[in-house]
Amino acid sequence: MELYDIGLIGLAVMGQNLVLNMERNGFKVAVYNRTRATTDGFIREKGAGKQIKAVYSLKDLVGLLKRPRKVFLMVKAGPPVDEMIQQLKTLLQPGDLIIDGGNSFFQDTERRSREIESEGYLYIGTGVSGGEEGALKGPSIMPGGSPEAYILIEPIMKAIAAKVNGDPCVTHIGPRGSGHYVKMIHNAIEYGDMQLIAEAYDILHRGLGLSAQELHQVFSQWNEGPLSSYLIEITSDIFALTDGETGQPLVDRILDSAGQKGTGKWASQNAFDLGIPIPTINAAVEARNLSAFKREREKASSTFPVTSLSYSGNRRTFTEETGDALYASKICSYAQGLALLRAASSEYQYDLNLAEIARIWRGGCIIRARFLDDVSRAYQEDPDLLNLILAPFFREALLQRQKAWRRVLKTAIELAVPVPAMSASLAYFDSYRSSRLPANLIQAQRDYFGAHTYRRIDREGIFHTEWKK
Repeated sequence: MELYDIGLIGLAVMGQNLVLNMERNGFKVAVYNRTRATTDGFIREKGAGKQIKAVYSLKDLVGLLKRPRKVFLMVKAGPPVDEMIQQLKTLLQPGDLIIDGGNSFFQDTERRSREIESEGYLYIGTGVSGGEEGALKGPSIMPGGSPEAYILIEPIMKAIAAKVNGDPCVTHIGPRGSGHYVKMIHNAIEYGDMQLIAEAYDILHRGLGLSAQELHQVFSQWNEGPLSSYLIEITSDIFALTDGETGQPLVDRILDSAGQKGTGKWASQNAFDLGIPIPTINAAVEARNLSAFKREREKASSTFPVTSLSYSGNRRTFTEETGDALYASKICSYAQGLALLRAASSEYQYDLNLAEIARIWRGGCIIRARFLDDVSRAYQEDPDLLNLILAPFFREALLQRQKAWRRVLKTAIELAVPVPAMSASLAYFDSYRSSRLPANLIQAQRDYFGAHTYRRIDREGIFHTEWKK
């Protein structure tokens, strides 16, 4: 009987594309999907004539795999993953490996890793970023688990990952839930990036009145410079597309209510748990939440009409300054995400290598960007870097752009264009570089109404004052 290198469960688009990627790179794959019609359709169409074997039961899937068996799960995060693991454990043997490639919450992966490995099986929780195209052509992959588990899947991971100058965008992230944790932060940074880009678009579109075609040209130019990235590239493409029905730019026909799948929210919740400020990312999550209140916003729009204002300065100069503001804000957003990774590495004993994480984000994933070469280099030069904005390269980048950054935000406020994420980035920058913040007053207030005590700047100890005699 012919045996297969790996089995994959879950043939939605991501699962199908990963299978095709594996097969294209020389691996024989057995596949199973709960719905037989999906399996048949895949084998009949995309999988036709390839080293892919369809099966219709988990028992048959396991029976076709080489030992130690490797089973890749691409099923919906949450209870479906637990249910599938329970079924597989009745068929697998100790030493076999289960890989969860979905967007599982990292604490679920922590639990599963401990439970499964205590029973003698191996487990990998891996982030896979790049969307449908990345899964097919090469994603950024973030596997977490024991070194013994990673060794079993490393040849496949390196083969199917995106390549930057021949370097695969995958590395062993760390133990247990570390892979899914890093993927969660990747997605949180993605939230920040997308909101910042949307705000730059809003400033130029509503504030300056730039057309979609003009925006296409602006973003195309930005993609040739420091802002070069996948998200800037696709944004440029979006502005170029015309709606076939109306003849108007398609982007203008899309309802302004953004969805989300939860990873941004998870990152915000975890940041509060660890006490790490990520205001740009939080603002991006909240902006999506606010966008969902479309009817209420329409009512408020008529209640609080905006006085018609227009920008009267040099449009070309202001457009360039908006690019500078976007870049500066982006630095702060990444700094926040990486600071959260640094804290989590200590809190959860992940021993994360931030230079390596930035390296594997350079290709395949949604936040891939030229910028990440500089991020990786900063942590290579100083593995103990406290914050990205303190790295010489990024310190200079912020100092060069901060005047333009402030002018853009001031103008946006005057034009009543909301810029929550850009504003949060600047507030983060100004707060982080302030040797003194007004928290002394907050501590005085807390001590006044709750006897919470305070410390002094001129001597050691804990103090309480009877503020009202």
